[in-house]
Amino acid sequence: MNSKLEKEVRFLKVYTIASTLAFTFLLFAAFKSGQNQRFEEIDVERINIVEKDGSLKMVISNQGRQHPGIANGKEIKRTSPRPPGMIFFNQVGDEMGGLVFGENGENAHWGGFTFDKFGGDQTMGFRYLESQNGSYSSGLQMWQQPKITGEEMRAKIDSVREITDQGQRKAAWQTLRKKGELTTDRLFLGKNRDDYTVLVMQDIVGKPRIQMYVTPEGEAKLEFLDENGEVMYSLPTEK
Repeated sequence: MNSKLEKEVRFLKVYTIASTLAFTFLLFAAFKSGQNQRFEEIDVERINIVEKDGSLKMVISNQGRQHPGIANGKEIKRTSPRPPGMIFFNQVGDEMGGLVFGENGENAHWGGFTFDKFGGDQTMGFRYLESQNGSYSSGLQMWQQPKITGEEMRAKIDSVREITDQGQRKAAWQTLRKKGELTTDRLFLGKNRDDYTVLVMQDIVGKPRIQMYVTPEGEAKLEFLDENGEVMYSLPTEK
């Protein structure tokens, strides 16, 4: 009797192992390389797009699992959550822009689609920003990035922020700006919060030099400004 029971138990073990191996084989066969799979619907928190060698090219993620980004081969340290969206990575593995979006209070939101300078931060992008009161700005923006790396710029910014004296801190910001070691605005084309359609072009230190706009009432104007922001010439000329 015991011998018969032992044989049955051995048979069940062999059957279980064989069934498991068969199921595993069929599972891997269904997802074998080069075969496309079709899904009607899928829920996922994050997708990593990689090359055959495993190098990361793009991340599509929710906020909780979003990639912090990589600059000069180092993961960027962040003190707050990063918004959901898509993050792009270049041939050396550094972040080179992305499409992200998020909330701006209970009844407002924002979105941005930007591209970065090699080794630096954003150089151009499309942005939308809405406030709680319903006012919003939207348009194309361009930035001037310094010739130093993004890591060096962040270190200089952190150093200035540690200055406790307000006057000295302001002077330090101006020094960085004059030396071209900060990101500066160069162009904005779009709609501002006052419902003006505007084109603003700045010099290399971020000072507006040409601005063209159309007011909500339909008034059109072109202005040329000096380095202090004073209008030197405008069209149409004042009557």
